[in-house]
Amino acid sequence: MKGRLLPLYAVLAYAFLHVPLLVLTVFSFNSSKFTKWEGFSGKWYTTLFEDTRLMEATGNSLIIAAVSTAVATIIGTLAAYGLWKRKAPVLESSLYLSLVTPEIVTGVSLLAFFQWMFRYMDVRLGLHTVILAHVTFCIAYVVIVVQARLKTLDHTLEEAALDLGATEFEAFWRVTLPLLIPGIASAALLAFTISFDDYVITSLVAGVDSETLPMVIYTMARKGVNPSVNAVSALIVVMLGFLILAAEKLQQREP
Repeated sequence: MKGRLLPLYAVLAYAFLHVPLLVLTVFSFNSSKFTKWEGFSGKWYTTLFEDTRLMEATGNSLIIAAVSTAVATIIGTLAAYGLWKRKAPVLESSLYLSLVTPEIVTGVSLLAFFQWMFRYMDVRLGLHTVILAHVTFCIAYVVIVVQARLKTLDHTLEEAALDLGATEFEAFWRVTLPLLIPGIASAALLAFTISFDDYVITSLVAGVDSETLPMVIYTMARKGVNPSVNAVSALIVVMLGFLILAAEKLQQREP
């Protein structure tokens, strides 16, 4: 009996998670401004692309996510490789601290650090501080994902390359790195998704000229019903959902 009910439990769990997103997407095509269906219309998507503030915030989010992902992926991959070659249990365990620390605590600590640092420099909060903040919390995700890939590799492959005359760098570049590409790509997609979606930390370290899309959506939602919020939220769900599925597919590839 329990075995027969498991599929039902799974369906209910997925429905609980995804039905609100489906409703959001459906009402993004509603001609009415309110949650009463009055007919199909794509005018809110047209309005969305005509909104200068939303487009500027989207551009900021894409720049921040792209730059922070590139930097975090490079640093995180090298860190994961170093931990794979030289075991450091304490250092490795400390990576999880950034994952379990509440975002509000991370944001406040970064803001305090930037304010202390900028006291001696003529620098203000802006895109650069948001990028630095995103790099700090994206690195841990990259390290964990790349480490999972490294644990499936055989150490003897590099040893064989060294025996055949390759240097340590050549063994890494020509043997290990190609095998890590799916894991690195998966980590980069995950980091991009997390960076693009972040609100709490970003709102604390952003300047007046570095407003991101989640910040604008939150501001618009607080002012009341705005169908453009439904439209942009639906686009974000589709985009991030695609990236997450792609990351999962890459992570499952055999080394």
